[in-house]
Formats: sequence, structure tokens, C-alpha cells
Amino acid sequence: MRLFFHLVLFFGVSLGIGFGLSYFALDKGTVFGALRVGPWLAWSEVGMPEPDPYTQAFMARNGALELARAEGIRFIAEQDSTGQSLRRECSYQLKGTMPASALWTLLATDQDGISVTRKGADLALNNSRLIRESNGSFILNVGPVLGAKNWLNLQGSGPFHLILNLYDSAIFSNLELGESLLPAITLEGCQ
Repeated sequence: MRLFFHLVLFFGVSLGIGFGLSYFALDKGTVFGALRVGPWLAWSEVGMPEPDPYTQAFMARNGALELARAEGIRFIAEQDSTGQSLRRECSYQLKGTMPASALWTLLATDQDGISVTRKGADLALNNSRLIRESNGSFILNVGPVLGAKNWLNLQGSGPFHLILNLYDSAIFSNLELGESLLPAITLEGCQ
């Protein structure tokens, strides 16, 4: 009887740890197959001919049509640069530069992928309509209160994600640049 109890306990703990770590790897995305640049997270193996098993599981769970690596990459930010969750009732400033790419888009969505931009406002920002500083950098304002120059106007309350799509980008040749590669996300204030 004691042997049976130990076997059940062993298999229970093994399955719990295995499934728990797999769920954590897919949910948080930082354990295997993910690329983190500051607050931005991407699955760098998406679009490869032979992605690793965690990337395959992420793609199956996500269910979205992903770009091939040569076509581009999608970065998602759920937190600001200090690690605080992004909230729609707060205003944020994205400051910095973007990697060289033919086109990039930035949009804000809820956890279900539905846009949280204010009705009548632009659904996304892109590089063709961006006001830049003289040194090539830019400042993007994201939040419920309209900001100067470049802004993405949000509505509602609760958490949101910023999704940055880089199309035809040279980002994979510049990964050694680290956190300065993508814009920082700074909390400006909350309502």
C-alpha cells in the first residue's frame, strides 16, 4: 500500500511540474523560444521552417496567422519598462527609435485581440504618418488623454497590450543592440 501511494505521489508531482512548466512557458513566453527586448516580447522562431516545440505550441494556442521570419516579426508589450501592467485608464509615452523596416504598425488591444482605441480615432499608428525629432527618434503618446504630436487614443478601463508589427525588418541582424533597439514605455499618469 505504501508503494502504491508513493507511485501515485511521484506521478502526480511529475505531471504537475511538467504541465505547470509548459503552461508557464507558453503563458509568460519568457522561458523558451522567446525574445525579450525591454518590455517587448516576441517569439523569434515563428515563421521558421522548423520552429522549436514551445514555439509550435504557442502558434497552435495563439491561432493567429504569423509572418515568416523574412517577412517580419510581432512584438507584444503587456507591461511598461518598469514591469507594471499596462492599463487603459493610464497614459504612457513610448520614446526612442524603431529598427530599420519597410513598415511598422502599433496597435492597442485587449486580451482577446479586440482594438481598444477610441471610436473614430486611428486604429493603429504606422511609420508613414509619424512626426520625428531631428535625430530620427520619436515620442508616441498612448492613453485616454490626447497627447501632442503622435498619439494613440484609448477608451475603457482594464489591461491592454501594445502590439508592434515590424515588416521586412533587419531586426535579427541588430539583436546585440539590446533594449535601445525598441522604444521604452514610460507611465505618465493615471485618471
